[in-house]
Amino acid sequence: MRQPPPEQTTEGIRADFDRIALLPAAGGWDHNRHHHPWLLRQVPPGCGEALDAGCGLGGFARLLAGRCRHVVGVDLSPAMIEEARRRSATVPNLELRVADLMTAPLGTERFDCVASIATPHHLPLEPALTRLRDALRPGGVLLVLDLVRPVPASLPLDVAAVPVGLALGLWHNGRIRPPPAEREAWDAHARGDRYLSLPEVRRACDRVLPGARVRRHLLWRYSIVWRRP
Repeated sequence: MRQPPPEQTTEGIRADFDRIALLPAAGGWDHNRHHHPWLLRQVPPGCGEALDAGCGLGGFARLLAGRCRHVVGVDLSPAMIEEARRRSATVPNLELRVADLMTAPLGTERFDCVASIATPHHLPLEPALTRLRDALRPGGVLLVLDLVRPVPASLPLDVAAVPVGLALGLWHNGRIRPPPAEREAWDAHARGDRYLSLPEVRRACDRVLPGARVRRHLLWRYSIVWRRP
């Protein structure tokens, strides 16, 4: 019988991403970045304040800063935030903080847009979505992009994603596979990852984000788009 992956801890996740942040190739094109343009199209016009929860090296937070008056990016990893600050030195309306999404004070009804990319699968989904929901002002938009657990019904899409992902990696990064050190760091981290299926995500949204649009995307991703009434 296949053993479940080991339970992730906050300390272990922080250590993993502190390591990943220092890799020479960190921050290159990846499967999440493929969906950034689509996510940006969901940002409300005239967005005032936005939050990027789990901002990593700040790539999407910098894009948000081009559309919003002020952006706050938070991440658990001090090394990620240090490198994100270096890369964002010319973006004056982006504020970056080391913070645990589940315990840090995010504010209540503060943000016009809250985004979280490849972060919720590290957390209990419903409590995480509840925290992000509560940080939104009425009329604000929540954007989530995360990895999805494949199921038999998604097999055609998953098979099609393999050559597409390889071709896009070659186009953007000039190589099909990441360098060995990057591959090793991500593989070590992924051993503790737990992904939800799309039906599980939809059930969680029904409970805490009624009316949310949940959608399956290419490259093993799903999205949630929800506007707070």
